[in-house]
Amino acid sequence: MTDNPVTRGDSALNAERRARELRALGDGGAIDVLVIGGGVTGAGAALDAAARGLRTVLVERHDLAFGTSRWSSKLVHGGLRYLASGRVGIAHESAVERGILIGTTAPHLVRPLPQLVPLLPNIGAAQRALIRAGFVAGDALRRGAGTPAAVLPRSRHVAAAEALRLAPTVRRAGLRGGLQAWDGQLVDDARLVVALARTAAAEGATVLTRVEALDVTGDSATLRDTLSGETLSVRARAVVNATGVWADQVDPSIELRPSRGTHLVFSAESFGGLSASLTVPVPGSTSRFVFAFPAAHGRVYLGLTDEDAPGPVPDEPQPTEAEVAFLLDTINTALREPLTRADIRGRYAGLRPLLKTDDGSTADISRQHAVLDSPTGVITIVGGKLTTYRQMAEDVVDAAVRHARLDAAPCSTKRLPLVGAVSGAARDRLAAAPLLVERYGSEAPAITALAALDPALREPVASGMDVIGAEFAFALSHEGALHVDDLLDRRTRIGLVPEDRTAALPAATAALATI
Repeated sequence: MTDNPVTRGDSALNAERRARELRALGDGGAIDVLVIGGGVTGAGAALDAAARGLRTVLVERHDLAFGTSRWSSKLVHGGLRYLASGRVGIAHESAVERGILIGTTAPHLVRPLPQLVPLLPNIGAAQRALIRAGFVAGDALRRGAGTPAAVLPRSRHVAAAEALRLAPTVRRAGLRGGLQAWDGQLVDDARLVVALARTAAAEGATVLTRVEALDVTGDSATLRDTLSGETLSVRARAVVNATGVWADQVDPSIELRPSRGTHLVFSAESFGGLSASLTVPVPGSTSRFVFAFPAAHGRVYLGLTDEDAPGPVPDEPQPTEAEVAFLLDTINTALREPLTRADIRGRYAGLRPLLKTDDGSTADISRQHAVLDSPTGVITIVGGKLTTYRQMAEDVVDAAVRHARLDAAPCSTKRLPLVGAVSGAARDRLAAAPLLVERYGSEAPAITALAALDPALREPVASGMDVIGAEFAFALSHEGALHVDDLLDRRTRIGLVPEDRTAALPAATAALATI
């Protein structure tokens, strides 16, 4: 575990650093690895490459975590679902990477989360046995990955009273207790991406948001600053395409067909103090579930769908009414009082990449990642999932090193904590509010110090919210935020609830005006 904060180079990302590094890039010089895409995979690849001693540049045409990486379930899971289809290798990989995230990489951003399947009358003996067998297999995955039971406890049967304590709004009639397992949950997926990018910057990478890559080849690209419109040409020994569902726009040799995963956002009150991931089987299926779980800002997220999403890829995918109905109908099978559309405070959808093969069939690589060589020389990484981003980054940087015969150190990211990483007694000693420690780890005292300098920064950004003005200020000075959308939709997740976003917009606008 990471008991103490890590000392490294300057990790602060801000408008001043961006301008300075853009100017330096215009002066030329050899780039070893150019990474296109600022999601979890791209940020992970930039960190991996920079930590190997390679001169690394990351460009993102919008903002860090702008795409799929902010639309996840915010879970760091051990791959249990893949055992049902016999994909033991990826299940083990997921469990290993979950252990690295919890134990080394981001112990300040990941916490253990109990998962509860309530045993209601609609779950028969056969299905109960199947779920229990799956949880036991999950225990085996955890042990095989080397994660101790002190971190993620063993699965077990719980009595009805315990099931209701974990999920107070579950039906009482016929409740025969529940099956409980444990997994990992991120405080927030976008915060993980920002931490990765900042750690890459501390390792020497150049991280540039709102910079678009055009005319990309295996050793060059034209970069356009979308704020000023200015362009510059760069050459790189290796170019990595980590743009996710937009990968075919950079590498036309691949053809993607995305699928959409949708979530609904509720107030925590709608679930009566939910403290576990309430996991409910989809009627008529033995392997599909929806789940509701507690999240930041006093919310509960309900997901997940898996629907084909052909056609052009939007910047911000939208859930369909059919998906909303599916999620409500399924979760309501387990609740005493059904939820309605009136209870929904927000909704979001993310796209997973499906790779279309030569024979016209589709191979679902949304969980099994692939490194592909383009005829232009671009190296593309597609598929995978948030939990396994580190392994994906290692694989694509390995490919770049081989491709360009780069002189690089071995991958070190298994042992490399992210900015803010702290745990154990050192975490307990931090002089900051627990909520700030949960979001910022060892950097929480810096937020507290900002608030001490200006009474206005101690105040919530809107009435009733748990985000203070100092968090906006820190996002601008250290986390690369350049726009009000960055503050509301990614550095904080206020924007997931439109009503909250409207209320906090004046504070975000005022914060941006200070720079």
